[in-house]
Amino acid sequence: MPSFSKVTVRPMTWFAFLGAVSLAVGWRPLLGTFTLALGSDEYTHLLLILPISVSLIFAEWSALRPESQPSAGFGSGLLAVAIVIGGCSLWIAGLSGDARLSLSMLGLVLWWIGSFVLCFGLRVARVFLFPLAFLFWLVPIPALALNKIVAIWQHGSAISASLLFSALGIPVVQNGIMLSIPGLSLEVAQECSSLRSSTMLVVTSMVLAYLFLRSFWRKTFVVLIAIPLSIAKNGVRIFTIAMLGTRVDPGYLHGRLHHSGGIVFFLLAMVIVVLLLWLLSKGEDQLSAEQGVN
Repeated sequence: MPSFSKVTVRPMTWFAFLGAVSLAVGWRPLLGTFTLALGSDEYTHLLLILPISVSLIFAEWSALRPESQPSAGFGSGLLAVAIVIGGCSLWIAGLSGDARLSLSMLGLVLWWIGSFVLCFGLRVARVFLFPLAFLFWLVPIPALALNKIVAIWQHGSAISASLLFSALGIPVVQNGIMLSIPGLSLEVAQECSSLRSSTMLVVTSMVLAYLFLRSFWRKTFVVLIAIPLSIAKNGVRIFTIAMLGTRVDPGYLHGRLHHSGGIVFFLLAMVIVVLLLWLLSKGEDQLSAEQGVN
């Protein structure tokens, strides 16, 4: 029986070659994406995507040692689509800089996935479907779409905080992203939407669900819960800062908890996600045990 190294030498060589081609052609959008991630809080998560995806593939490859059966047809089709999308990012007139970057990165990600399918085959690609699809997080969201997402998070955070005030019997008036309670009127600004920590929460939840759950529906449930949870945690943050600022010390309204306290509420939300993962994992183990007995 052929060894693992003998089976994969040629596909690995071709994959390395196609990867080198992608870097030679697409280094500008890749550099632009990482520069954007370093310079803007909303895009910080982009720095994590490639290392996580590569780590997941490497870890599973070492454990599974899959045998490659290259898929020239489907892989070449993905490469062709990647070339077309990359060409559109260069040739379509009137595209904004951020939209051009998004198209370029979409083409680059598709090239990587197409190269993987071409070199290792569809069967192997199915095994690594999550880490391959996870690469699409590398595509920066254009500013126009990002602003709409931020607006949704602002309104959701305002509603969440308003519900908390009402639940504790504190008079509150909400008008869009404006909240008024006795002694304080505040606006849920773009910075207060905490989109960075919200995105981190969703991305982290996806990875943890992939690692610790087997059922597709349970994994999907965790991710779907993480989205409203990311908004709810922002409401808790606004509520906490407002209560501390009006009941304890006005300095809380402009202090460290306001500017740098996002990590505290992110960790609180992560505790809920981990607890949910534990419960769902226990349910899977119990179901497997029952099926084994039957």
